[in-house]
Amino acid sequence: MMDQIFNWCVNILVYWAGIFGITYKEINVCVFVIIWPILTIILIGIIVMQRRMISQLSRRPREQP
Repeated sequence: MMDQIFNWCVNILVYWAGIFGITYKEINVCVFVIIWPILTIILIGIIVMQRRMISQLSRRPREQP
């Protein structure tokens, strides 16, 4: 099962490499050294902003109907 998943992922990277006209190694570096860390930092930033918004909303007094 794990081999099938790995082979599927490699095939996707090889396909993308062909589309962009680069090698498998280059697309691998682009994805796992550049794109993945950038997305991780962005997602951490979104989490921090949402936690701040939640804490601000929870401190706000509730309106009475």
